[in-house]
Amino acid sequence: MSGSDLFTGTLDILILRTLQVAPLHGYAIGRVLREGSEGVLSVEEGALYPALHRLEGKGLLEAEWGKTDTGRRAKFYRLTADGEAHLRTETARWAEFSVAVSSILGSETR
Repeated sequence: MSGSDLFTGTLDILILRTLQVAPLHGYAIGRVLREGSEGVLSVEEGALYPALHRLEGKGLLEAEWGKTDTGRRAKFYRLTADGEAHLRTETARWAEFSVAVSSILGSETR
């Protein structure tokens, strides 16, 4: 798995998790990721919007136009049933992966 594949999969699961709470528009998703990670995850628009379109194309998200709190027109994304199922599966895989990486990073090298 290349670094870009890892990031893509990670970004996808983070987007899905963010949308599990409530439908959001792209800018708000980016803000939640940035604030929720205390600034560590600052996702550029050039990565966020293609990820949203990819997830929508896979049927994991649905989108509809609406108004933001400031009255601007924006596309709001929400999870589909397939998106919920995918999130459960990928969350379990991520937990397993994270334990494995932590195990290696925490082990002493000889």
